[in-house]
Amino acid sequence: MELDFRTLDVFTEKTFGGNPLGVFPDAAHLPAELMQKIAREMNLAETVFLGPPETPKGTARVRIFTPEVEVPFAGHPTVGAAIYLAGTRSVRRRAGIRRSEDGHVNLMLEENVGLVPTLVEYRRGRPVFAQFTTAVLPERRESPHSLEQLAAMVGLEADDIGGEAPRPLTPAMMSCGLPFHVIPVRTLAALGRGVLNTAIWQELLADSWAHHVYLMCPLYGGDVRVRMFAPGSGVPEDPATGSAAAVLGGYLGEASRRLNGTISWQVAQGEEISRPSLIRVEVDKAAGRITAVRVGGAATFVSRGTMTIPGPPIPPPEGRRASWLARYGKRI
Repeated sequence: MELDFRTLDVFTEKTFGGNPLGVFPDAAHLPAELMQKIAREMNLAETVFLGPPETPKGTARVRIFTPEVEVPFAGHPTVGAAIYLAGTRSVRRRAGIRRSEDGHVNLMLEENVGLVPTLVEYRRGRPVFAQFTTAVLPERRESPHSLEQLAAMVGLEADDIGGEAPRPLTPAMMSCGLPFHVIPVRTLAALGRGVLNTAIWQELLADSWAHHVYLMCPLYGGDVRVRMFAPGSGVPEDPATGSAAAVLGGYLGEASRRLNGTISWQVAQGEEISRPSLIRVEVDKAAGRITAVRVGGAATFVSRGTMTIPGPPIPPPEGRRASWLARYGKRI
């Protein structure tokens, strides 16, 4: 069996930056164990498998795998999948976008977390930026661990943990579909010194609800620098994490004194591992409550290829593959 795939660098406008993503356009019908093997072979932070929608509102079914596990939702796969789909002939035609024209299209991605609305912007007829709205609003749980324990886990001192933005920042577990252990640090120097002690991580977080570790350092003017470690998903350090950026919007949105309107941040990640990334985060608030979280970024196409899978082809459910390929199997 031969499977076509593409790779994109997500949350960057330049090749060799951002977070690499594998996209298999006609593969969501494959057995989960085979998708997991393919993701492990790709050895990227995440690989997505696309297929026909399963709901009337959906544009595509999206399955997301790290090298170790399937996840219900992730940011850079959502952005990358949306930009891939927006480059297909059918979506481009539906959007009424011609070559050299600017515009946008709204897609609905069916992920395990639910329907994820995503807007894609075109520049000169090509999809260059996508912004999704999280399917679920932020959920917060307080961290059960002391500052000393968390600091030791990330190679820092207890005095390095915390911050003001403008309310005091304390470690917390948060999720917008995928949980993270958010640890605020006071300075960029401390952020740069951070290193995950996997032995302490194994003891504290490996079996917890929020086992991904997210270090964040607010800067001036709405900028934030972050790092993310996910050993439980086979990702030692991630260069760009959209699902964590959604959590960050919820975390900082709660800390903001602003009660109504839209608050935005620019989130930089990946500098420490030479994969600079830039993520745009927005939250809407009404009467002090967060009502929506949006995450966006650019992506660029990098490569295309074919993976040879042992064994005969695995057909999708009857009648779906032909219509899917007719709609989304051909790119611009």
